[in-house]
Amino acid sequence: MIDGDTIEIHGQRIRFNGIDAPESRQYCDDAKGFEYACGRRAAEALDKFLATSTPVHCSFVTWDRYGRFVGDCRRADGAGVAAWMVEHGQALDWSRYSHGAYAAQQTKAEKAKVGLWVGTFQEPWGWRAEHADSQQPAVSRPLGIISRRQIAQSYSCQPRRTCSQIGSCDEAQWYRSNCPWGRKLDRDGDGVACETLC
Repeated sequence: MIDGDTIEIHGQRIRFNGIDAPESRQYCDDAKGFEYACGRRAAEALDKFLATSTPVHCSFVTWDRYGRFVGDCRRADGAGVAAWMVEHGQALDWSRYSHGAYAAQQTKAEKAKVGLWVGTFQEPWGWRAEHADSQQPAVSRPLGIISRRQIAQSYSCQPRRTCSQIGSCDEAQWYRSNCPWGRKLDRDGDGVACETLC
């Protein structure tokens, strides 16, 4: 589990489709106006929810702009993860992507004053926009900031297959060297994968 709307399964980061949870460093105000770590609280709620019925299964929806797998995820017992997070006030229906799929759950959470709705908060997408400089995903940072080994651990041979699904030169080179299908990324055989990225 990464935060309230992103998990990792077998090295593959998966972003829940159609919802947005507070960022791990985000704070909100409770009913009395006191700050609390709402991002951490959302992540903890997700962790407890997922631990109740494992494994989690996710079906692919799309790739996001950071190259993350975006999916619809369910626990082993069939409970929908995104719907549960919104219904319990730990995430918001992100209508820009969900087209209102979780609007009913959000209305229920707001009326019941659970989770975020107990006090006041900034929408996660607004919070990220204000803190954009410090919110870049790890894979896009220059290699001097984190080691190649750490980057490699966040890559997985499944299910990427084409250069358009890959976010950086280092990622492309990792696939070329470590995945059975990786040589397809080096069309001219010069040892450089996805030359448009490198």
